[in-house]
Amino acid sequence: QLQLVESGGGLVQAGDSLRLSCEVFGRTFNRYRNTVAWFRQAPGKEREFVAAIRWESGTAEYTDTVKGRFTISMDNAKLTAPLQMNSLRPEDTGIYYCATGRPTASTMTSAGEYNYWGQGTQVTVSS
Repeated sequence: QLQLVESGGGLVQAGDSLRLSCEVFGRTFNRYRNTVAWFRQAPGKEREFVAAIRWESGTAEYTDTVKGRFTISMDNAKLTAPLQMNSLRPEDTGIYYCATGRPTASTMTSAGEYNYWGQGTQVTVSS
């Protein structure tokens, strides 16, 4: 059983930065098989993939709309996966969720591949 806890959300203006934190708790986290991802959900919209990182290799993947602005990283000792968000836009507004699972390379962006989720943290970007 795993537990994920997000923090770091808030209200910012367009162009500002925020750093979200995702902390993973639990003995079943497999450093050689698990991937940690960030998804977001805006009001009235489907949950969408934002970024993911494969724990074994540190390889990251991003959705096109955040490439060059967001960076996902990992701290292997602390089991955390921060998401640094720069040049924020109003369309980045939403609840940001951290998740972990064991997707394949071709399914990393699919929410259904992640079986443990955090409670979410609100990010609001004003124009």
